[in-house]
Amino acid sequence: MCAQYCISFADVEKARNNIQDFIHLTPVLTSSILNQVTGRNLFFKCELFQKTGSFKIRGVINAIRGLMPTTSEEKPKAVVTHSSGNHGQALAYAAKLEGIPAYIVVPHTAPNCKKLAIQAYGASIVYSEQSDESRENVTRRIMEETEGIMVHPNQEPAVIAGQGTIAMEVLNQVPLVDALVVPVGGGGMVAGIAITVKALRPSVKVYAAEPVNADDCYQSKLKGELTPNPCPPETIADGVRSSIGLNTWPIIRDLVDDVFTVTEDEIKYATQLVWERMKLLIEPTAGVGVAAVLSQHFQTVSPEVKNICIVLSGGNVDLTSVTWMKQAEMPAHQSVSV
Repeated sequence: MCAQYCISFADVEKARNNIQDFIHLTPVLTSSILNQVTGRNLFFKCELFQKTGSFKIRGVINAIRGLMPTTSEEKPKAVVTHSSGNHGQALAYAAKLEGIPAYIVVPHTAPNCKKLAIQAYGASIVYSEQSDESRENVTRRIMEETEGIMVHPNQEPAVIAGQGTIAMEVLNQVPLVDALVVPVGGGGMVAGIAITVKALRPSVKVYAAEPVNADDCYQSKLKGELTPNPCPPETIADGVRSSIGLNTWPIIRDLVDDVFTVTEDEIKYATQLVWERMKLLIEPTAGVGVAAVLSQHFQTVSPEVKNICIVLSGGNVDLTSVTWMKQAEMPAHQSVSV
């Protein structure tokens, strides 16, 4: 696995040792009403309770600790990244712990709550357009100006390894788990989870979930080649607007069992359902995995895949912008009243 991919399971084990004193062991919760609706046993890995409000701190702490030298004189001059919000918050927090300046390139469209949190952690925000190309161009400029080191949100191997620690915890917390469902944007989380699951429990399925409006992972699996989104996607799930990349694609191609796409209404409905039934304030990106399991397409999954863990990736919700709730129509095939 080492030769094929940018990380191995050994890297995930090392990441766990690097980060375990700096993160929360997040709980796994259940919901009888959602079990009833889906006809399966659902388990929810609550990364919304993680430090900085999302799973992203795992990969960032691992990457930052890998950059830290034995003497303070050799510290990086700065760390730089581009982010729709959650990775930026995590990097700002981790850099502050180490006394390193952080510069976060953020699209203008990022939720206001995430931008405010980045600034609250002491990082500098630099704005870009929404496209991956704009983010990368602005990031390169800031790296040159600050002599900073890039910590990529989803293609950096240390970040991918850090995200894989989620699966180590799930396999311990839900020993009889049959499948994990993971939202996918750039693919760092699902790649790290797939490496871990297939090393420890190869029979356990790993499913990716993404908006149909940002379905590059689905298209890539369908075509057998990396197929990025042709233009910046429009989706309520701001955390998965980026495309999978050169490091995550080979892992996803080989180790992710299937990809489920969901509509905007399905995402909105699933998010609201979790808010009202489970009392968990997840962000819409976390609702993508829930929507996938509630979808008609997921009914084609074998009934033997009974125990399913959905990663609730984060809870950084911009409460001032939830006007979309009034527009969320319940998909015709779903009957749960909220």
